[in-house]
Amino acid sequence: MRRIILSAVFAVFCLPLAAVAQNADYPKFEAFGGYSFFRANPEDFNLNGWNGQITGNLSEWFGLTFDIAGHYGHPEDIFGEGIDTIDIDQHTFMGGPKLTYRTGRFAPFAQFLIGGARAGREEFGISDSEWALSTVIGGGIDISLNESIAIRPAQFDYLMTRFDLGPEDERQDNFRFSAGIVFRW
Repeated sequence: MRRIILSAVFAVFCLPLAAVAQNADYPKFEAFGGYSFFRANPEDFNLNGWNGQITGNLSEWFGLTFDIAGHYGHPEDIFGEGIDTIDIDQHTFMGGPKLTYRTGRFAPFAQFLIGGARAGREEFGISDSEWALSTVIGGGIDISLNESIAIRPAQFDYLMTRFDLGPEDERQDNFRFSAGIVFRW
């Protein structure tokens, strides 16, 4: 009976891995890097920065993604000009599933990521930072240039953070746009 159970466990865990290894129609790993625009809410100011992702594809359509991003800038005053004495930065560290539909040169995708966000503020040499929960629901499209390189002209994400802003709502509904290059192997 023990041999049957061990054989069944082996089949459940090892045979799918062998099937994945035989299928070479999709990249096993992808690395994305590029520019990112961040629209912060409720303060309603814009930050510019970078976004990077590493994805391990477990099948042609399903992968696990780790996402890291950094955004920097100054809040705007009531006249729409940046306040140079205040520096704002926000970094996010998230991971989760990514679904991709690969068709020819085009690979549209959707992703759900969860993790943490760190926001920092420096004003007149005094700095403060805070950590909070963050999640992303979004997607985009990759366009293959060849087997190992693609461009990502557009990735749109709803990015929710839960920073404690005092008596106000603790949920911030943010927007993130990213574009850049994808390396595949």
